[in-house]
Amino acid sequence: MKEFTIEEIGRSNGKDGKPAYVAVGGKVYDLTESKMWKGGVHMNRHHAGKDLTSDIQAAPHDPGVLERYPQTGVLKEEKGFERELPAALSWLLTRAPFLRRHPHPMTIHFPIVFTFSVLVFNSLYLILGIGAFEITALHCLGAAIVFTPLAIATGFYTWWLNYQARRIRQVMIKQRLSFTLFVTEIIVFVWRLKEPDVLDSFCWQSILYFLLILFMFILVFVIGWHGASLTFPIEKPKK
Repeated sequence: MKEFTIEEIGRSNGKDGKPAYVAVGGKVYDLTESKMWKGGVHMNRHHAGKDLTSDIQAAPHDPGVLERYPQTGVLKEEKGFERELPAALSWLLTRAPFLRRHPHPMTIHFPIVFTFSVLVFNSLYLILGIGAFEITALHCLGAAIVFTPLAIATGFYTWWLNYQARRIRQVMIKQRLSFTLFVTEIIVFVWRLKEPDVLDSFCWQSILYFLLILFMFILVFVIGWHGASLTFPIEKPKK
């Protein structure tokens, strides 16, 4: 049976008349005739031309449904990428397969909403002058500091488990910006604790303080954008 590299499978993405191949569990299936994979996309989320072994663990159906379609080959092992899971982790994932995909998507929402809230409540304080908004912003910033390391840790876990720690451009960007975000959160938090009235007067310190808050907002937006691009790739317009 023919052996395919991941690059060869990538060329069979179901677009522009090409066949739709996916790899699952080392087997390569031809899903070209499946109505559920029209155009090489399934449920507007999963794309042909990829190894979906990790993705299918969280699917609502059994991997056996792929046996309905012809197996066109096997996936050639890429030395240096596949890593054997520790026995304890393998046991855990067998009994709780949602841990393959869901820890990071769940935890990432907390630093997103708390960091966004810091900008929102500080802006409301500057506009309305209500002190409770500024205090709420401080509390949200503290919560963001608690949850950002958790999101980073689960991100590394997902990267190692689902992508075998490959140097994927989006992941590399997310990692660098996430650490930058965490450091910036700490700087702003400590600054606010030392100078509770930093936003009470219009000066270069208050401007810089607010710009750092805006910078955190931008960082979270960019991190989220690149994360979403891994799950929902943007289709390039046809020429």
